Amino acid sequence: MEKSTNDNDQELAQESRTLASSTYEGIKADIIAGELAQGSKIVESELALKYGISRGPLREAIHRLERNKLIVRIPHAGSRVVSLDIKMMEDIYNARECLEGMAARLAARFMSDEEIGSLHKLLESHAESIKQTDGKIYFQSEGDIDFHYRIAVASQNQWILDNLNTELYQLIRMCRHQTGQIPSRPNYALDQHCHIADAIGQRDEELAELLMRRHISGAWEIVRSILEEKL
Repeated sequence: MEKSTNDNDQELAQESRTLASSTYEGIKADIIAGELAQGSKIVESELALKYGISRGPLREAIHRLERNKLIVRIPHAGSRVVSLDIKMMEDIYNARECLEGMAARLAARFMSDEEIGSLHKLLESHAESIKQTDGKIYFQSEGDIDFHYRIAVASQNQWILDNLNTELYQLIRMCRHQTGQIPSRPNYALDQHCHIADAIGQRDEELAELLMRRHISGAWEIVRSILEEKL
């Protein structure tokens, strides 16, 4: 039996959404890794050629990146990759310190023993990843294999999770990609993560929050020095 026109239209629409989604993930990864430089102009023809995609799904992917603040549309100048200036990042890290500090406190209260064991296993896998790069890189992918995301989920506070897991999360990942490649930072950051996990395992809410806040504020000092060098 031949497919109806409506069925064909639905298949084409689904294919377009799938292409847009995969292109979104590809461009997002390039932005976070710095393959698409901050402030660089978005040239649709070049991206369409790179990803082998038509303009329709590409524009859908770009609109989604704009909603996540990774691409900004400038009047009369087109779309560009976001530029992380000092003021923007200071605001983000101040908010992050508060939110993630509280997330660590709540994680110490609510995480099950099984979840804490899983958290330690996650950090063991991170240690192995760092070792494979000779201690040069500590970059975590999204979702459950991201230590900070795992803590946010464990807080069982939807407001914290919503704020850390929207556009703020992707901007933070851009900065973490930079700090994760600074000499001595990978192992130092992993060590701090382990201390935070230990505090959570000991159900020491105050210490877990304090260690997380120190970890975030220390990361901000590194980010600020990177941004100041570019001025």
